[in-house]
Amino acid sequence: MITDTKEFVKRVDGAADYIKQAASDCALPQICIVLGSGLGPLASMVEVLHEISYKDIPGFPVSTAPGHKGSLIIGNLSGKTVFLMNGRFHYYEGYPMETVTFYVRVMGRLGVKVLFLTNASGGINLDLKVPELVAITDHISFNAEPVLRGPNIEEFGTRFPDQCHVYDPALTDTIVNCARDLGIRISRGVYAYTKGPQYETPAEIRALRTMGADCVGMSTVPEAIAASHMGIRVAAMSCITNMAAGISGNPLSEQEVLDNAAKASDNSCALVKEFVRRIEF
Repeated sequence: MITDTKEFVKRVDGAADYIKQAASDCALPQICIVLGSGLGPLASMVEVLHEISYKDIPGFPVSTAPGHKGSLIIGNLSGKTVFLMNGRFHYYEGYPMETVTFYVRVMGRLGVKVLFLTNASGGINLDLKVPELVAITDHISFNAEPVLRGPNIEEFGTRFPDQCHVYDPALTDTIVNCARDLGIRISRGVYAYTKGPQYETPAEIRALRTMGADCVGMSTVPEAIAASHMGIRVAAMSCITNMAAGISGNPLSEQEVLDNAAKASDNSCALVKEFVRRIEF
């Protein structure tokens, strides 16, 4: 929990200043894309202008999740300059929420207007198929460590931010329209956040289905809340990499997630590229 707000803002601005200096020869992007599982290949599709290791950015943690490289890319994609977060941070890695969402605060200070979050998730809705894509319309996060707990930083946002449209409806429509025009199967759905790292139990999945969740995962929601707090428009897309606990009868595994995320990679990358091409700021 943040206790010294002035010191935290100083850390955020220090990271933002470092990135500005490292990329002083190009215009700063207005969109940031977070590469979840299976989207790593998108980094090779970008005309890279700068690549900065997370460990070199003051205040940035290091991503330890499998398949998360841990670098910030500034480059050209589909006719626009973008930030690519090649790896993200999770609460289950041992980081406090202010660290998990630190990069979001930095992006806000850099002038980012759209945050496109991607992830891998377990399917709860029985109509979903592996490895289908889901445009996230809302989330459930009752058991999450509160992202905004502690003194509010007024220069970041209001004390009690509205959460009716954390995921921008127009951006969600753009994701769906891009997918349909590309012939990619996609659904709209509610994403349930759990802290991990253990997978959910069958009883938890039944409860989440009763509450209206379509898929479940261990990321995205803290970042979306921090972004909405700062007035950043959020788009989010999930890849169903397995059916959640108790549905298939098979034990869940990290390898299954990685394998199915890789199977969806071509579609995921194509959709993100088309989204970037169409987005207007």
